[in-house]
Amino acid sequence: MNTAGAPDLVDRIQREWQLAYPGLDMRPIGVLSRIQHIATLSNHRLDRSLEPHGVSRSEYDVLGALARADRPLRASEVVSTTLLSGASITKITETLSRRGLLERRRSERDGRVVLLQLTDEGRRVVDVELPRRLADDERALSGLTAAERETLSTLLRKVSSAFGG
Repeated sequence: MNTAGAPDLVDRIQREWQLAYPGLDMRPIGVLSRIQHIATLSNHRLDRSLEPHGVSRSEYDVLGALARADRPLRASEVVSTTLLSGASITKITETLSRRGLLERRRSERDGRVVLLQLTDEGRRVVDVELPRRLADDERALSGLTAAERETLSTLLRKVSSAFGG
């Protein structure tokens, strides 16, 4: 396993870019490529873990949004709490409904509004996967102190904000 100070794949890529374009500052690659690499690895692990449930990462995001809510949600509310588009949410919720993982029902106050709510089976998927995912994330961060984690979180929030997120 790589130690924190040992050169990694991103160092190599950054060095290669620097050799190819010596007049450009390649330092941003060292940060953003690592973020991208970490996200890719984390998503790959999540995909493998969700496979036995027959649930995609996007479907799990929808189930997670519903699990976090203390009430049924409109599709637009799910859009606002995930990184998915409205069209994606519609398609995903129809699939999850057919598979019995969520329920789609009309609002009693306004029949035009469709409310989404987890079924017991949908809740079970989240109940099984969330602790597993948190344990996996904890292993990934285990080399950092609590102060380092807080600093990293603060710095990443600044980077995310610079991208408009």
